[in-house]
Amino acid sequence: MSTFRLLLLTAAFVGGVAAAASTAAARPGTAKAAPLTAGEIHAIYGQKSWIWKDGAGYFSVRERRFTAWSKENGKPSYGVGRWFITEPGKLCFKADWHAKDGSAPATTCFSHVKRGNVIYQKREPDGEWYVFKHRRIKADDEFAKLRRGNYVSDRLGAIQTRIGD
Repeated sequence: MSTFRLLLLTAAFVGGVAAAASTAAARPGTAKAAPLTAGEIHAIYGQKSWIWKDGAGYFSVRERRFTAWSKENGKPSYGVGRWFITEPGKLCFKADWHAKDGSAPATTCFSHVKRGNVIYQKREPDGEWYVFKHRRIKADDEFAKLRRGNYVSDRLGAIQTRIGD
């Protein structure tokens, strides 16, 4: 598999993780939904790992470092970069993704809005809105897949050694 194709698959995986979170796409009314503040985004992601089906990403507050690993389609890869908050409610992470046959940069962004105590999320630029966090958190909420601490480093180190990059 070419480096470019593998990295596109990895970026699609990372960004598409949320698409599987809800069977029905929620569409919050823009008049009633407000973007999350930078402080709210930071509180949600800072010092937490987002656990995915075939990987995880860690949002360190130290220098806003972002690290991740993936075994999408059984192919190990890892990403190292930074996460940042661009505009109200928007989280992005930019990383250089490495795989056995090469590396390439990728940027992934998610927008967040809230209506009452419900938070909605969508992948930018053309994702569908879905419930990220219900008022009473449900087990399948993407929010429930965020865990305090670094669940990435050990696996990332093993993949780096295996890939030899």
